[in-house]
Amino acid sequence: MIILFLAAIIIFLIYPKRCTKTQEMILDGVNYAHRGLHSKDKSVPENSISAFRLAVEKGYGIELDVILSKDGEVMVFHDDTLERICGISRNFEECTLRELKQMKLCNTAEEIPTFQEVLNIVDEKVPIIIEVKSGKRNKELCEKVLDHVREYKGDYCIESFNPFIVLWFRKNSPQIMRGQLMMDRKRYKNVPKWMGFVMSNALANVISRPNFIAYGTGKKSFLLRSSERLGAMKVVWTVNDTLNYRKYEEENHAVIFEYYEPKSKYR
Repeated sequence: MIILFLAAIIIFLIYPKRCTKTQEMILDGVNYAHRGLHSKDKSVPENSISAFRLAVEKGYGIELDVILSKDGEVMVFHDDTLERICGISRNFEECTLRELKQMKLCNTAEEIPTFQEVLNIVDEKVPIIIEVKSGKRNKELCEKVLDHVREYKGDYCIESFNPFIVLWFRKNSPQIMRGQLMMDRKRYKNVPKWMGFVMSNALANVISRPNFIAYGTGKKSFLLRSSERLGAMKVVWTVNDTLNYRKYEEENHAVIFEYYEPKSKYR
């Protein structure tokens, strides 16, 4: 009886929210260009208008990252700081929209785009996976992202590493398809070990109840695979293995890729 009781608790913790048929179509068999169709030599920078235009032209889905400027504009940018992409030693959220628009991506002419600019470029032509970055103003970011997508008629879903961000969308807009980003427990840096264990084993599903799990290319835990068997759709990130990419397509509902050009849909 004790074993059955413990098994029931674990199932309760890892159980996902099953997708509707309409939601499944957003992911199923789609290759998503990671931060747009950017190039390894950075001549087409990640999360740039050019990268998103190229992805749309090729018919790929698009994965992108959203973060707030100091004055509350939803921007498309991955890092917490500007060092890697813009060569400037400043925190992203300390800069205003005007300041950010003066910066260039990877020494090109490309500017940091706003979320609305990207939505205008995509124009409902391909589906979007929106990664909501975690920071000091999560509620404000979630609210503003929701304001944008309410007016957008194309296919999209949201995801985050932070289960409380996913929970916010679960509570405030449950019809939006939502995903929990996860990775191997050893890759969780600057967090307590127990938190890495909880996240990598899908135990935070009790908070977010995701429709899909977006996991890195590493080995999955037994509990994570169990959550997938219970109905969570499988998304893999970030595939850049041009020799074995078909294996990832066979094993997952959707693939987030970079540095090669697969078919836009693989089934």
